[in-house]
Amino acid sequence: MHEFSIAMSIVELAEEEAKKAAASVISQLVLEIGTMAGIEFYALDTALEAAVHGTLLENAEIIVDKVPAKARCADCSHVFEIQQVYDACPKCNSLFHEIIQGKELKIRSLVVETFEEDRKTASNR
Repeated sequence: MHEFSIAMSIVELAEEEAKKAAASVISQLVLEIGTMAGIEFYALDTALEAAVHGTLLENAEIIVDKVPAKARCADCSHVFEIQQVYDACPKCNSLFHEIIQGKELKIRSLVVETFEEDRKTASNR
């Protein structure tokens, strides 16, 4: 299950970025994952649940935006959505195409709370 190692890498990258911003908590993580990225979404959800324990992401809202795969036909240049690598072009029925979208795996955004915000909240109590 390579999804667990991917989940661990996501957590590490998010924590590194949060620390650069002097954050104490990550409250939201938005991922952008293509449908042709080779990821089993249910397995990644399960892996992320386990990977965030004891991290800045422990109570974060994790949003996964699925990016549909699209290809450009090599023969007629038509752009179309694909479900499988060998889907034919719906315009000319060619099997030759280039996948132009749907293989991405990105951290699109992080919402963090900084140490400064924590101090302000604590002093207002």
